[in-house]
Amino acid sequence: MTEIEIRDLATGDAGWLLLRHGQLYARDEGYNLEFEAVVAEILAGFIRHRQPGRERAFIAHREDDRLGSVFCVQGSAPDMAKLRLFLVDPAARGLGLGRRLLSECMGWARAQGYHRMELWTHESHRAACALYAEAGWRMTGQEATHAFGQDVVDQFWQVDL
Repeated sequence: MTEIEIRDLATGDAGWLLLRHGQLYARDEGYNLEFEAVVAEILAGFIRHRQPGRERAFIAHREDDRLGSVFCVQGSAPDMAKLRLFLVDPAARGLGLGRRLLSECMGWARAQGYHRMELWTHESHRAACALYAEAGWRMTGQEATHAFGQDVVDQFWQVDL
């Protein structure tokens, strides 16, 4: 079997990311179309306003099959990166790909001079939260809210690089 490679964003990746986020989060979390709109806005902003050397996408693929993603973008402070669009397709779960994507993203952020990273997620994303904790992230807050047609618990995490 061909090795999984990780590359930057390429033609067709944004469409795939929007499709898979929409499909998987509707199926697994019951999210409505508002979630797809948020993903579309994040992707459009990244494509239009990306800061080379400060922001990067990591797209995991095996030959023509996309398997996962994570993005590093400018965070809420000059020395703070933000993790976005972390996704491992169900076909690639259990292979250590989530851990690898997270590690590569954090290492890249560190190499670009960021000192910290932040992210926003939901309590229901237990596998991702376990990876964050394993990598040294700490939850800095949480808040119950209603989003994407569901009652959710927003969580905010940070890590020192």
